Amino acid sequence: MTKEVKRRPVTATSNFSGKLHPVLARIFASRQLTDEQQLEHSLQHLLPYQDLHGIDQAVDVLVAVLRAGKRMLIVADFDADGATSCAVAMRALRLMGAADVRFIVPNRFEYGYGLTPEIVAVAARQQPDLIITVDNGISSIDGVRAARQHGIQVLITDHHLPGAELPDADAIVNPNQPGDRFGSKHLAGVGVVFYLMLALRARLRTTGWFDERQLEEPNLAQLLDLVALGTVADVAYLDYNNRILVAQGVARIRRGICTPGIAALLEFSGRSKERLVATDLGFVLGPRLNAAGRLDDMSLGIACLLEDDKEAAVVLAQRLDELNRERRVIEQDMKEQALETLDMNALASAAGDDPTGICLFDERWHQGVIGILASRIKDHLHRPVIVFAIFNGTGIDSDELKGSARSVPGLHIRDVLETIANQQPGLILKYGGHAMAAGLSLRRGDLNEFRRAFLEELSRHLSSEDLRGVVYSDGELDAQHLGLEMAEILRFAAPWGQGFPEPVFDGVFHVIERRIVGGRHLKLQVHLPDDPRCFDAIAFNTSDAAWPKGELVMHLAYRLDSNEFRGKTRAQLVVEHIEPVTER
Repeated sequence: MTKEVKRRPVTATSNFSGKLHPVLARIFASRQLTDEQQLEHSLQHLLPYQDLHGIDQAVDVLVAVLRAGKRMLIVADFDADGATSCAVAMRALRLMGAADVRFIVPNRFEYGYGLTPEIVAVAARQQPDLIITVDNGISSIDGVRAARQHGIQVLITDHHLPGAELPDADAIVNPNQPGDRFGSKHLAGVGVVFYLMLALRARLRTTGWFDERQLEEPNLAQLLDLVALGTVADVAYLDYNNRILVAQGVARIRRGICTPGIAALLEFSGRSKERLVATDLGFVLGPRLNAAGRLDDMSLGIACLLEDDKEAAVVLAQRLDELNRERRVIEQDMKEQALETLDMNALASAAGDDPTGICLFDERWHQGVIGILASRIKDHLHRPVIVFAIFNGTGIDSDELKGSARSVPGLHIRDVLETIANQQPGLILKYGGHAMAAGLSLRRGDLNEFRRAFLEELSRHLSSEDLRGVVYSDGELDAQHLGLEMAEILRFAAPWGQGFPEPVFDGVFHVIERRIVGGRHLKLQVHLPDDPRCFDAIAFNTSDAAWPKGELVMHLAYRLDSNEFRGKTRAQLVVEHIEPVTER
């Protein structure tokens, strides 16, 4: 589709000292940072756990269960955030002397998402005294009611947006629940659990628990590798508080201080621990961990994160890597099938704002991969996308569809679903999520009616400008800054990610060589008009079939990165957008 490059405005007045590189000062100012204190990632700058609504009540529940030596059962979500949340809770509770703590994770193909009555029935077989939900539960009205009928207490930790009614749990910790005054609403599920464990440790310390039990008080910073992985993999908004959590976790992994499972996943991905950056957690480790929940059972991923034996962790990581390879094949097949259904190129070139969104369904599609497919189509068309697959859950009508939604900036996709659900009760069976991603379920026979309601609601919120793809640039890089030194400075300057984007620059280049590598990536050799030095550039998933032949002058939007190949590290331009300027 047609994209445009826009320069980021620098609206903040910066007070950076002269020690900060001027390019970095410009970049940080465009991200609303004004002084160097906001670049300080010490744990002492974390927001206080005391501001989380319900945290004291939740700690009361945990302390009572700990002192009585009762059984705790963690019910986790089946994605990377849920897996890391579960691992943090399991490890922390064991370090603090929990006598009996276990976990289960609903298989998405049988039970779907969250603390459902069906998964409570499964949990009840283990006779827990307390169920702790991680990364789910805020919408589990019926599930909590079922747990109470079994005589089981429920502690909910979640970060998803609540509905009009909250479950009748013994305690709820969620920065997005009504009445919460925590300074960041962007904690991932794993961040919420980490904060709860900080609060629990503080209470146990003041009541003499560790001295009584002759336990060493745990350093919970050892769990930050898991917190960082879950936060980035869940595409959480990297506000200052989340940047601290991620920066601390990444720093520990670089020093080799991480769980054996993360170390093993890095080994299979071919990434160096020493050069790890936050984006590697999202694009390299996250998919391998998520593959278990998408294709098999996330218990495998959680087991990998809980394993302390290095050799055993390698075996588990190898299986996760194999699942991720299977996921890629399935995804590619589904993408080709989607192309048969939807002529992307025709739609991308269509004028105006029709259609404002896309709803796709195919009986052949794998429900574990529909979220990825929705993301791919959304990125290509810059329109909200919902992809549906048949949900064949245990005891559930095979005509039920499961949908995964992805949105564009300016449209809160969960709010759209809520509006439809309120206007047409019963049309949507279940829904939940965030501004940019959500999930839902429908009866198959209601798909056309939902599609009509979805497009109608989108038309109220989105203009043609909202549907234009925009690449935001941090401006041009001078020739003196276009090289490996600046690439390395940028790489390690901050935890880049959602809400704190990696720098993108733009400029005019001469393209002197181009070729396709890997079957679908465009490799270029480029140089600035007034500088003969050549640089490698690569545009992923891009064809040059429509380009005129010969040397060209092109306007590129790109990220400056470093690429290691055959023992040599060189600067590389990772191209986000290509636009011809003129032929020579």
